[in-house]
Amino acid sequence: MTTRNHAGSNERWWGVYKCNSCGGVVTASAPRALPKDNNPRTHCISEIYPNIVVISDDITEKPREFLQQAQASLHAPAGAIMLCASAVDAMLKEKGYTDGSLYARIGKAAEHHLITGEMAKWAHQIRLDANDQRHANKDAKLPDEKDAKLAFAFAIAFAEYLFVLPTKVSRGIGDSGSKS
Repeated sequence: MTTRNHAGSNERWWGVYKCNSCGGVVTASAPRALPKDNNPRTHCISEIYPNIVVISDDITEKPREFLQQAQASLHAPAGAIMLCASAVDAMLKEKGYTDGSLYARIGKAAEHHLITGEMAKWAHQIRLDANDQRHANKDAKLPDEKDAKLAFAFAIAFAEYLFVLPTKVSRGIGDSGSKS
């Protein structure tokens, strides 16, 4: 299918695809102007809906691997939530919080202002949700995909805050030629 904007420009080709992970529908577009080889199949995709969460290479290896596995297993919510808690655990360890339980490490990270109190509260919720699944808590309901997506969204935000944002700031300072 081809579309244009209200002024008749910005012509794009659209395709509809099935996601192999969640089974949902994905749409993608590419500019209509033909590339040099005149083959529409060689176009670069310019838009994808829904947006794909790309896990940044600025996140260190172990937390990034847990996040990738969690993302790939959102269809298996209990497993995805446990992987999100493992990612949070690995991130705190990467930041030097290695002593004690995950509960204690989250508390220390907040006490030392590595994370905010609100972030600590959410991290504890992910920890508790993972504990319910890991220990097969008979009183806990089984999580659904919405629960897994919420845990994943937090784990990604946590990683962005602890790893991606500081790296972007450092790059920005370096690129601007620090003038202070």
